[in-house]
Amino acid sequence: MGETLQISRSLVSGIISSAARSADEICGLLLGEEGHVTQVRACRNVHSTPATHFELDPAALFAALRSARAGGPAVIGHYHSHPSGRADPSPTDAAAAAPDGSIWIIVAGKDVTAWKAVRDGAVHGRFDPLPLAIAR
Repeated sequence: MGETLQISRSLVSGIISSAARSADEICGLLLGEEGHVTQVRACRNVHSTPATHFELDPAALFAALRSARAGGPAVIGHYHSHPSGRADPSPTDAAAAAPDGSIWIIVAGKDVTAWKAVRDGAVHGRFDPLPLAIAR
C-alpha cells in the first residue's frame, strides 16, 4: 500500500488540543481530497455515552456533504479521540465503520494515527493503517 495521508501540523495540533480539553471523546470531519486533509471541522459528539463512544452530529455531516456537492471540499473521513485509550481503532470503531475507504484519524494524548476503513482490513477486519505525512 503506497498511500500516505498528508495533513498540516497546525490541523493535527488543533485536534490534539481539542482532545486534551475534553474528558469525552471529541469528533469532527476531515475535508479535502484523496490523500490530503485540507480542513478539519469539529462536530458535536451526540452519542449517549460520549466518555467512551462517539457519534458525529448528523446535521453537521449533512451540511458538509451539501457544501461538497456545491463545490466545497469533499468529506474524506473523520477524526475522534480515545481519552483513556490508545490511538488505535477499537473493536467498537470497527463495528461502526463501513468498508467505504473513508479515513479515520484517532488521537490519544499526543499520539495521532490514521486508518482507512476497508473490507477485510488488517485491524479488527476493518482498518488498514495509513501513514501520516505531517507538513508544516
